[in-house]
Amino acid sequence: MVSNIFRIFAPFFKMTNEMEYSTTIIGRRHEQDLIREYYESPKAELVAVYGRRRVGKTFLVRECFNGQFDFSFTGLFETPRSTQLSLFKKELERYSGKKQRKPKDWYEAFDALREYLDSLHKERIVVFLDELPWMDTPKSGFMSAFGYFWNSWASTQTGMKLFVCGSATTWMLSKLIGDKGGMHGRVNRQIYLRPFTLGETELFLRSKGIDWEKYQIVETYMTMGGIPYYLDMLERNLTLNENIDQLFFCEGAVLRTEYDFIFRSLFKDSKTYRSVVELLANNASGMSRKEIQASLKIGEGGLLTEVLDNLCKCDFVRNYNSFGKKERGQLYQLTDLFSLFYLHFVDRMNGQDEHFWNNMQDNSRRFSWQGHAFEMVCLHHIPQIKQKLGISGVLSNVCSWSCKSFVDNDGTQHRGTQIDLIIDRNDETVNLCEAKFSTTPYAITQDYAERLNARKETFRTLTGTRKSLHTTLITTYGVKRNSYSEFIQREVTMDDLFAQ
Repeated sequence: MVSNIFRIFAPFFKMTNEMEYSTTIIGRRHEQDLIREYYESPKAELVAVYGRRRVGKTFLVRECFNGQFDFSFTGLFETPRSTQLSLFKKELERYSGKKQRKPKDWYEAFDALREYLDSLHKERIVVFLDELPWMDTPKSGFMSAFGYFWNSWASTQTGMKLFVCGSATTWMLSKLIGDKGGMHGRVNRQIYLRPFTLGETELFLRSKGIDWEKYQIVETYMTMGGIPYYLDMLERNLTLNENIDQLFFCEGAVLRTEYDFIFRSLFKDSKTYRSVVELLANNASGMSRKEIQASLKIGEGGLLTEVLDNLCKCDFVRNYNSFGKKERGQLYQLTDLFSLFYLHFVDRMNGQDEHFWNNMQDNSRRFSWQGHAFEMVCLHHIPQIKQKLGISGVLSNVCSWSCKSFVDNDGTQHRGTQIDLIIDRNDETVNLCEAKFSTTPYAITQDYAERLNARKETFRTLTGTRKSLHTTLITTYGVKRNSYSEFIQREVTMDDLFAQ
């Protein structure tokens, strides 16, 4: 029986302890290792794979098992329970080869599934339930039935491998992984799937025959983030500008309505979530909870806390602290690059210019967005930045810092300043990072060098830190050597961000 199972999963597993990675999956080595580990485990496993919509959860699981499951079913968005039960019945008939009667509720559906799986007499049984949150329609009783199925029978079958996926990250975390009822502590394993890195994005595009320069790949990332579903829409015979026009600005552009659907499919109260995201999109450096509450006129209570927490868990927003502070001074900042691009350009598109993005080539709005988006790209690649700096193994904290203009004791006027990326290291060093997006090596001018030096001294004075301060510049093509480039202690280039 074991040989039969490994013959089925031969595209994914070898008969040795060495793993044969799927040739159709870009990156995701760690996740593939986890899936194999859970598959080979000697006990029943309930594995939850979650992450934001379009990030490739379904593709990962299906490709790892070459689409060979003992049973598989996918929930449908905003579809009544009766329809989903009918489709569940049809899938059960397809897998079992036997006629099934339509279940009147999810208890009967899972009872029929149990009867079929129990008849297989296999050493390992693999079940895949995709978009689990969409099965949990109002008053459907789905979670109660699912919990009963797992707790009363499936969890007692040592060969049971139940993989579940869901794009609604908040549902997966609160209703399944963090459930305080019948499913409390029942999820054995969690796999959180993040967007691609720049390095993985480059590999993905090359697999599609798109051989762009790293500069263009960074621009692609600033537009779409590392979301495989969006990247897969790019066409090799078009330039990047032409692709963006086709996907966002042409009549019937497929990604023009994506922003609305993301929020409707992820969050029950999508209007509140969108209002927070859209507010943060207009405040590049972030806002405090109090500022968000005042701007949106949200009353006291747990609603805003829940919304901000869920947006952070779904990788739309990051919360971070100011240097030297823990709870006080915490800020929230929009980091989802797809949303940032959409809200800056697509949402404001009033005309019918199908070549809008190509015509924005030398527009100041585009330059401003590029500078901000590149900073966000850097925030998504902190491990790569630390690797370049040689501090991967050094305990460090990523934070920011800002101050308003002030007059010191000598009567000297100091202008307000802000540092969006600070790496506060445990080896008595602080990297004060500055990100600059340009088409050529970045030239440090006298004025810029003086501002960098003044900013460093202001930071040292107001924070009282005794650590060494390294001005660190993150650029596309590096720093141009001149008489002012010596003000930069450390450099990180675009190429460094592509490290695997």
